[in-house]
Amino acid sequence: MNEKIDDRVPVLIVGGSLVGLSASLFLGRLGIRHLLVEKHASTSMHPRGRGNNVRTMEVFRTAGAEPGIREAASVLADNHGILQAGSLTGDDQEWLFKEIDPGGGLARFSPTGWCLCSQNDLEPVLLAQARRQGADIRFSTQMVSFDQDSTGVTAVVKSRETGELSTIRADYLIAADGPRSPVREHLRIGQTGPGDLFHNVSITFRSKRLADVLGDRRFIVCYLTNPLADGALLPVDNLERWVFHAPWQPDRGETLEDFTDDRCAKHIRQAVGAADLDVEITGRAPWHAAERVAERYSADRVFLAGDSAHEMSPTGAFGSNTGIQDAHNLAWKLAAVLDGWAGPALLESYDAERRPVARATSARASARSSEHSHPGYAPAPGVGGGRQGGILSVAMGYRYIRGAVLGVDPQLPVVPERMELTGAPGTRAPHMWLLHRGERKSTLDLYERSFVLLTGSAGAGWHSAAQRVADRMSVRLDAYRVGAGPDADLTPETGNANGADWAEVHGTTDEGAVLVRPDGFVAWRSAGAVTDPEATLHDILATLLDRA
Repeated sequence: MNEKIDDRVPVLIVGGSLVGLSASLFLGRLGIRHLLVEKHASTSMHPRGRGNNVRTMEVFRTAGAEPGIREAASVLADNHGILQAGSLTGDDQEWLFKEIDPGGGLARFSPTGWCLCSQNDLEPVLLAQARRQGADIRFSTQMVSFDQDSTGVTAVVKSRETGELSTIRADYLIAADGPRSPVREHLRIGQTGPGDLFHNVSITFRSKRLADVLGDRRFIVCYLTNPLADGALLPVDNLERWVFHAPWQPDRGETLEDFTDDRCAKHIRQAVGAADLDVEITGRAPWHAAERVAERYSADRVFLAGDSAHEMSPTGAFGSNTGIQDAHNLAWKLAAVLDGWAGPALLESYDAERRPVARATSARASARSSEHSHPGYAPAPGVGGGRQGGILSVAMGYRYIRGAVLGVDPQLPVVPERMELTGAPGTRAPHMWLLHRGERKSTLDLYERSFVLLTGSAGAGWHSAAQRVADRMSVRLDAYRVGAGPDADLTPETGNANGADWAEVHGTTDEGAVLVRPDGFVAWRSAGAVTDPEATLHDILATLLDRA
């Protein structure tokens, strides 16, 4: 290789929106040096992509970002539910649901909850923490070309401010470069799915009197169904800043320039049902809802994540959440390979695990758009027929059928009909409140930088075997004994919503063991003791980590 290399990094991230910044955050937490390039001059200025589901908030919690996100989201902390109305001044109004977590049942499954934080508020939080961790993040910088060989990726990036070209050499590249991904196109990776679903123009505006019209109605979104002026209304600050999504028909020759200030203001007034409403248009941006999934998520040393890998209908905010969780899944695997405690075949599990989740989730997102009669969406016959299962099973109840997991029935659906997190391999490990050295923690707080083996008070053989295997294989593996005795490392709280018996919650016995991956998913479990726990653990980890 004769070309001059300006920078060498283990990982190059292309794209600095939610998914790229999340990948930077997660890699930084794991000590992996990386460079992120983003062609735009700054983080997003438009309030969009606001719904952060429970699983996403769990991974942000583990990464230490949750407090900052909650603070940035405080202005919308009291907004719940989805309202559907003919107008906001008439009687034709129905709550599709009024509370995200009625009755507080979510506490049984998670230490955290949903968070309504717009993309323009969330991205600066992720950016600030990633930079505090030492990330090299360059805005106004665009990748103009790349190629790869057996040992890495060589990319040429260009400063959009100075025009200067630089050559980057990386071991791996993460393409978080959006739905029209140049990286995906260069790799000639096709897409499957129905394609375009509908088109909207997202209009930002100010109105001081709209808050008076709403009164005490605090919603996440209101679908306004006047056939002459339909759309979706979203609060930004509940006071005077708002967003309205108006249907757009580019296939009929309609252009973005057709959405003049006067047209937008008139449309909003008619949709709201207040002819004298003050409306000051402050911006507009097109967006396209689609259902597509890439035919593969990787090509050798290049990985797709977020919208470059999948596009989903916005209803339910599944797209951004799935993308953030893509990055979380990929980050620990890259770290394990780069740090030398896993073989490169582990990275093949990224596609095997995340692509089926995207296919199932994108179909559910389209069905939810149909259920909610999303403005502008006209589903094809047979799409979204009847109400489907709860959103929670899609958001955090999904399972990995294949990949870096053992003992999963391949006939099981990726998204179950019922929400069940019982310690089965391939599912997110159960949440329990514990005391660890006097500090209250969730089990989920244990999973980030290493594999974790949970055993009971009768599982001393597993515990000591784990320590020997970790040393012998140079694998990041922590072991904890769970119980109430003097030898216990973790003591369950008696007030746990799903019980205080760790073994029952995790689907095993006090003589058994549960192996959890760094991303919090169960890799394997044993229902009881075995003759040679050290040999068993060695073989399990060797299989999972491509160390055979």
